[in-house]
Amino acid sequence: MTETAMPSPEAIKAWARLMRVSRQLVESAEEALKAAGLPPLAWYDVLHEIAEAGEGGLRPFQLIERTLFAQYNISRLLARLEADGLVEKLPVADDGRGQTIRITTKGRETRRRMWAVYGRSIAELVGAKLSGNELTMVSALLGRLRHPPIAD
Repeated sequence: MTETAMPSPEAIKAWARLMRVSRQLVESAEEALKAAGLPPLAWYDVLHEIAEAGEGGLRPFQLIERTLFAQYNISRLLARLEADGLVEKLPVADDGRGQTIRITTKGRETRRRMWAVYGRSIAELVGAKLSGNELTMVSALLGRLRHPPIAD
């Protein structure tokens, strides 16, 4: 039997703070969106990824990879976004069952209005509390925790 590595007290403290702060920041951004009468943050994330893909749009599996939502969550969310006219589903020419998801003009406008609130939240919750050097350091450290690591 191999011995399982146990976390150091410092690793436990860092983990706990990372989880708490992450949850608090997301909740604060969600509250700001709700107060402005806007959809939840998940909608922004999906609209952002689809918009960034350009006119070609994204296949649902690509969206799952980029957002890390579960397949069933993406399916429900895309159905809601489509019902609200924010995205459109287009058939894939060489795949009879496949679909490409593309953002609509209304989706772009919703994303723009959401960003005005979400961006302000980021500025207030993070940008106003850390210096430029501290922000760079936090970003680099968090990038090292991601799998695979992100190089800035």
